[in-house]
Amino acid sequence: MSDNAKTGRLASILSVAVVALLVIAAVLLGRYQTFRDARLTVPDSGLVYVLKEGSSLRHLAHDLRRQGVICCPRFLVWLGRETGSAHRLQTGEYQLTPDMTPASLLDTLTSGEVIQHALVIIEGQTFRELLQTVRQSEDLQMTLGELNANDIMARLGHAGESPEGRFLPDTYYFPSGMTDAAFLQRAYHAMAEVLAGAWDGREKGLPFKTPYAALILASIVEKETGQVDERPLIAGVFIQRLRKGMRLQTDPTVIYGLGEDFDGNIRRRDLLADSPYNTYTRNGLPPTPIAMPGRDAIDAVMHPQEEGYLYFVARGDGSHYFSRTLKEHNQAVKKYQLGQSHIKLPNAGPSQ
Repeated sequence: MSDNAKTGRLASILSVAVVALLVIAAVLLGRYQTFRDARLTVPDSGLVYVLKEGSSLRHLAHDLRRQGVICCPRFLVWLGRETGSAHRLQTGEYQLTPDMTPASLLDTLTSGEVIQHALVIIEGQTFRELLQTVRQSEDLQMTLGELNANDIMARLGHAGESPEGRFLPDTYYFPSGMTDAAFLQRAYHAMAEVLAGAWDGREKGLPFKTPYAALILASIVEKETGQVDERPLIAGVFIQRLRKGMRLQTDPTVIYGLGEDFDGNIRRRDLLADSPYNTYTRNGLPPTPIAMPGRDAIDAVMHPQEEGYLYFVARGDGSHYFSRTLKEHNQAVKKYQLGQSHIKLPNAGPSQ
């Protein structure tokens, strides 16, 4: 075979090879474009995917293939390199939805928009109840173990402080893996911020000198009523009593002082047994809050509704009857607590 013939044959082979490569490239490009815009294969209800620390794009691609979410790991790697996502993946727990494409998947995994879990601190909870709620969470990472309240506060950087009342009731959202200590720190700082803001905007002339004293009173108001519109009135009663040097005489402080000995009934002997939390035997405020007050209770204490009332009694429907004199209060007790419904009382205020 002549040299010209050999050269022509080689050129033909090369041409065929080039055409074949172009066809293969075109097919791969078409499949890649189809892959990029296709929907993920996940249930209608979605799929929770945990991208672990140190996971590479290649590991992610093969893991999603094993779970049947995508069909071709190589294409996801290509897409990650094309979009610059390969080195921007953020670890965490993500919600994959049926409307996602590989492109939007990578957008999500690089955005850090992880699943947010919720935990509620309920208004009026004690620290012991809050701690039980935290320890029962399946979404927080437990690091505090069985530490007692004093050791927990020391771990949080607030050694020597009572934890009672220091954590703001609210619904908190957080990513999986947050520690119990970090959660409590967040709630602690939230309360500090709310209390500081409320203190700065407080009414003038209130009978306490520190935000902490206001927090103590707010916790009492929180435990006395669940009705938001009554809280300023109840705060006003207690503030009037503090101004006059009268004892607060509020059952929730006595109950708190009894702790686990309280069996659901408060007895006369409980009211007579002296303790730092017995406001029937001690003047002024108890030494610490008795629960976690919410924003409304804090605002009520900073802006009380002072109508001259010195007494109130539960009416049995969640509301209270307010009185200015002991005589009227005793009549209200007979009517609402002792069932003497025939007793007539004056319409002494808006909550009556």
